[in-house]
Order: sequence, then C-alpha cells, then structure tokens
Amino acid sequence: MTIPDLRLWQRELNQELKDILAYWQRYAPDQTNGGFYGAVGYDNVPKPNAAKGVVLNSRILWTFSAAALHTQHDDEYLPTAKRAFEYLDTHFRDRQNGGVYWMVDAKGQAVDDSKQLYGQAFAVYGLSEYYRATRHKPALEFAQEIFQAMVKQAYDRDPARHGGFIEAFARNWTEAKSYVIARKDNGESKTMNTHLHILEAFVSLLRVWPSDEVKKQVRGLINNFLGQIIDPKTHRMVLFQGINWEPRRTGISYGHDIEASWLLLEAAEVLHDADLITKVRKESVLMAKAAVSGLDPDGGMNYEYEGPDQNLPKQNPASGHWNRERSWWVMAEAMVGFMNAYQLTKDKAYLEKSAASWEYTKKHLLDTKNGEWYLGVDATGKVLGNEKISPWKCPYHNGRACIETIERIGTIIDK
Repeated sequence: MTIPDLRLWQRELNQELKDILAYWQRYAPDQTNGGFYGAVGYDNVPKPNAAKGVVLNSRILWTFSAAALHTQHDDEYLPTAKRAFEYLDTHFRDRQNGGVYWMVDAKGQAVDDSKQLYGQAFAVYGLSEYYRATRHKPALEFAQEIFQAMVKQAYDRDPARHGGFIEAFARNWTEAKSYVIARKDNGESKTMNTHLHILEAFVSLLRVWPSDEVKKQVRGLINNFLGQIIDPKTHRMVLFQGINWEPRRTGISYGHDIEASWLLLEAAEVLHDADLITKVRKESVLMAKAAVSGLDPDGGMNYEYEGPDQNLPKQNPASGHWNRERSWWVMAEAMVGFMNAYQLTKDKAYLEKSAASWEYTKKHLLDTKNGEWYLGVDATGKVLGNEKISPWKCPYHNGRACIETIERIGTIIDK
C-alpha cells in the first residue's frame, strides 16, 4: 500500500470511530431506569425490559474511557464513561462478597449473581481504563478489589497444574452450578476465552497499578498461553480445557487466535521483559500465519471450526463443522491482528489482509442506514442477527479496532 492509501484508511477509521461512539451515545442510554439498555434492535428501537449484562456495561466503560484518551475529547466522551462507572458501581458491585454480578434486570436488580470470571475480567478492564482517563481513585480501588477477589478465590494454586483461573463461582465464591462460557458438565474448568480477557484486563490494571502481584499474574498468564493454551504444532489455541489443562473440546476460533496474536505481545511489552517479548513476538507471527486459513478470498474471516468433545471416545476425532459467519468482532480483530503481524514482519501481505478486513467490513457489516455494525453476515453477505446492542454486542471490539489501527497507521507513516 502507498502512504496516501494509508492516510485515506486512517481518515475513514477516524470517522468510523466517531460514528460508532455517536451511535452509542444516542441509542444506548436508558433514560427511564438508568445505565444502558440491555438490548436494542437493528431498527434502533430499545427493548426496555431486557436484562443488563456486566460485560456490556464494562465494555461501554472501557470504550468511552479509551476514546477520551485517544481523542483528548474528555467533555465529549467521559460523561458516557462516568454513567457506565456509576451504574457498574451501584448495580453490579457485590459489596458483601466482592466481585461483580453477571446480570441485572432492567431496573438494576441482580437476576444472575454468579461470579463468572469472564465478567470479572471485563469489569477490571473497564475500571482500569476509566481510572487511566480520569484518575478517579474510587475506580482504581474498585478494580483492585475485583482483582484481589479473583486471585484469592479463583486462581488455581496447585503448583502441579501451572496456575490459571477456574471459570466461575457462585455469588459467595463457592462452586458454581454452571458456567456461561464453558460447559461445566464437560469438565471445562479453564478456557482460552476467559483467560485471554483476564490477561487484557490485568495488563490494563498493570498500567495504572504496577504492583508485584499484578506483574506476577500477567507473566503467569502469558506463560499459560505459551505453555498450556497454544498448541505448539498448529499455533492455534485449545478452546476448552480441564483443571489440568487437558483438552475437553477442540476446534479453531479464528477470531480469538488473531486477537490473541496481538494481545499477547501487548502484555509482554507492558512487562518490559526483553526475553519474553522476543519469544512472544515469534509466537504472535506464527499465530497470525495460522489464522490466515480462516480467511476467504473476499477478505471475510470465518467464525470457527467446531471440533468434537474429547470425552466421547466413539466420536471421530476429525469430525466437526464450519461456522462461516463473518462476525463483527472477528472482522474487527482481524484488522488489528494482521496489522500487528505486518509491523512485526514488514510482510506487505499482512498489511493487505488487514486492509481487506476493513474493506469487507465497509461493504457488508456497516449499517449505512441505521448506524453501527450488524452482528454478522453469512458467507453470501446475508445479514444475520437482529440486535445492535445486547449482552455481547457492544462498542468495544470495533471501537478498539479503530483506535488501534489509527494509531498503528500513524506509527507506520511516521517512520
């Protein structure tokens, strides 16, 4: 690509970031019950009785805090971040047991008070970024409290099992009845997905609270990925594992693989460990190279290849099926991950794949009539889903992808 092309791409992403943020400022706030609607349809009509998830609230908190830092438009974006912080603090915080609830109803009363580690991680992520943007000390104290509860209650301290975090707990941190991300009945105690987001959360916390314990946890999580989660032969991540990191369900999550390829390097760089950075840089490129197999010639990245359950011996190990959905979040992470691979290798093929991810997104995922991005499309470009806002659909993946790619293009142009 030429420098003028990069500048055009950067301008497009700057505008897209503004558009994403404007959408959420206009359609997400629940003016009746406070906080943000739990669900809004493709027609931008809210579902006022929808439950509100801690992941959505925390991702809004992170996105608008990060946007304020990136744009230096504090007056424009911090009020939305403050709204998210106050709602998280008032309605999701468990002041008796520590941590945050998974889900509250439309009026803010807990309807699922379980302690899913995925949700705890996003709360830490959002709170840390909010403190970074505002220096509001109660936000840091809240993040520290959740971090300490996670380490005390959920960290696997058996040295023979190489650490990691148990997937979920009940409200009082006793054994959970079920897991949201994984299948407890299949023995899936540790998951790639939850550990990836715990890592990004602890990295965010480390930036504003460089304690020895946070450094220890970040280093341990990186080593878990290098030693237990990433398959050294395929450079893809094992998706669901048991207490001893044994595979319980296999498959390929292309979006998570490309996302992890850049988040792992970010984590190593925040530790400022030269040897670890060298090791992770090598693995990041190998992961990006492996993720290329998830791309189709049109630039779309397939969602995943689902594999078999490991505890079903009669099942053909090669059995499985494709999910060819091109999800909004997968396309966002592909843009960042392949850009990161280009920066590491200077191989223009990766830059082209990053740009192709954006071109595909513009063509198929941007709703030019009602705003924001569709949840996804199928391999033919047919729109899937029906909600722009939901417990999972948020401004974090696409907003972050815009910020990351804008800044990375700036670095390339400046060289």
